[in-house]
Amino acid sequence: MKSGNEDQRMLTAQDPVETSVSPAADDVKKYSAQQREALPGEPLCIECGRYGEYICDETDDDICSLECKQKLLLKIKEPKLPTSLTPPTIRLPTSDECFYVRDGNEKGKPESHSLTTNQMESIRLKFEIIVKGSCVPPPVLSFSHCNLPQKLLQNIESAGYEIPTPVQMQAIPAALKGQSLLVSAETGSGKTASYLIPTISFCANFRKEEKKPLVMVLTPTRELSIQVEEQAKILGKGLPFKTALVVGGDAMPKQIHRIQGGVEMIVGTPGRLIDLLTKYDIELDTVSILVIDEVDCMLQRGFREQVMQIYRALSQPQVLLYSATVPVEVEKMGRSLAKEMNVITVGKLNKPNQAVKQVAIWVESKRKKQKLFDIFASSQHFKPPVIVFVGSRLGADLLSEGISVTTGLKALAIHGEKSMKERREILNSFLLGEVEVIVATGILGRGIDLLHVRQVIVFDMPNSIKEYVHQIGRASRMGVEGNSIVFVNEENKKLFPELIGILKASGAVIPREISNSRYLTMAAPKDNRDNRKRKPVW
Repeated sequence: MKSGNEDQRMLTAQDPVETSVSPAADDVKKYSAQQREALPGEPLCIECGRYGEYICDETDDDICSLECKQKLLLKIKEPKLPTSLTPPTIRLPTSDECFYVRDGNEKGKPESHSLTTNQMESIRLKFEIIVKGSCVPPPVLSFSHCNLPQKLLQNIESAGYEIPTPVQMQAIPAALKGQSLLVSAETGSGKTASYLIPTISFCANFRKEEKKPLVMVLTPTRELSIQVEEQAKILGKGLPFKTALVVGGDAMPKQIHRIQGGVEMIVGTPGRLIDLLTKYDIELDTVSILVIDEVDCMLQRGFREQVMQIYRALSQPQVLLYSATVPVEVEKMGRSLAKEMNVITVGKLNKPNQAVKQVAIWVESKRKKQKLFDIFASSQHFKPPVIVFVGSRLGADLLSEGISVTTGLKALAIHGEKSMKERREILNSFLLGEVEVIVATGILGRGIDLLHVRQVIVFDMPNSIKEYVHQIGRASRMGVEGNSIVFVNEENKKLFPELIGILKASGAVIPREISNSRYLTMAAPKDNRDNRKRKPVW
């Protein structure tokens, strides 16, 4: 029994796995897929690497669920748990038929998994996969068809991935082939794993004498970098693969020491990476793959010059660009980073996650706080844990305090002015269920996988529709249904045309104040004289 882990519970061999559990045990996780990822410093499950919430009574090992205890005991002696425990199948974000292919090693018999042209086209059509470029390989229907290291396949299975999601079906084989990619897929669709799996495979198969980095992953926020590195460590467990996290807020000497000790992958934010490059002698000549996550944000904002500075320090790497929203101008800039850039789009381009039910409410600015408090007071509409997005750091602090005082709910604010330690502690409390509401600026709007969050409230509409798409995407991961509520008024008039399109596409009701707005008429062209002057392009 470990000391200092009072919140952990012993799992005994008699713990039931049926639904008719005792009141004291009905909240014990049955499957590893139900357990969240471990936060920095937390115990790891010995079987799958997720949060080791429990301690096995027979081995004293950290485990995350009854399923992993069963696996552990089966390795040691005769099973003490029923052997019929089967993890739930991960649901793909599709609504119709699917193609199933048996693993090639089934009963030791090899099986061809090559697809005919008709099968390939049918799969791409069914999963809304569109490819642009030359020699893009066919999609795969099983991770075992990707020629990955056996240990990596085991880690993928332990992490809860049973079959590839649509973006993983197409992006993984293309990346493994060494192609530079610009990938667009909806939020929560598995994009992070679709670049981590091929890059970790590359590192595991690469033989090098010097301990220098092979892969660099750039993200716009510290929180996203932390999450990506944690997921990389889980997938790379037991392989010749080490990572270094390079973000502001942590001691720079510690990060330098980690890199100089020998790592395969560096994950970080552009600003801190440039600090390291200018202050220390770090050689990046061995970096063969550059991943830029949330590429639209990275190439359009203040990050662009920093990203290009890092890119120029590398020697013509394979470039993997990812985001849920990719405007045309970003695609043009992305193509300038590689001689041949293949484009993969899954689902409807620049559209929100269809698993998120959207509700738009017309609320005047002075009444937004009261409307928010009304939602929190309603058991029908309040679905904790909840993220509330606001437009400023001060607004986050004031609103979180107002929520706590007025409603009695425990609410905390998270934004860029808080220290790295504070931000980690707040997220930790939120994920553990100790905090019901987080009020955040845009730092949580991009890429962050906040397990169990099924409701997002956009208190302050962001300045662009693509940021709105990313924010409401926090309410759904891997096709699980969630809901979002957005407050709108005349202050958001410039976004009305695009917002109407987004709401219509998801079947959401459009407030009459928006559909009848005079700003829509003002935005429409007065006549088609300009159109008549245009020449047709064939």
